[in-house]
Amino acid sequence: MQPNFLTDDFAVYGQMDANAIMAALEAGFKTIICNRPDSEDGAVPFNSLKPLAEAKSVPIIYQPVVSGALTDDDARQLAEILDSAEKPVLAYCRSGARCRILYEMAQRYLRR
Repeated sequence: MQPNFLTDDFAVYGQMDANAIMAALEAGFKTIICNRPDSEDGAVPFNSLKPLAEAKSVPIIYQPVVSGALTDDDARQLAEILDSAEKPVLAYCRSGARCRILYEMAQRYLRR
């Protein structure tokens, strides 16, 4: 697993499967965020991955956002999640790009 760290506490990754979730947990991620809707072609259903993280007491949050149609509400929601999330955080979508863009949008809403 080679996540793309945007900061020391936040990384993005492409589509996760059971092996990638386990690798993320072993790498020490304390919160995982899914930004990929289950309805997208090729998406691994969130509910099939959730028990793996929860078994290790790691929160895994479903915040599906549509690629190419990110909104300020999406950014605000991510900021709220990040403000209370245990770090480091790993967010994933199809390629990681959507998570990166959403993270950049959320910067103006984060409490500092």
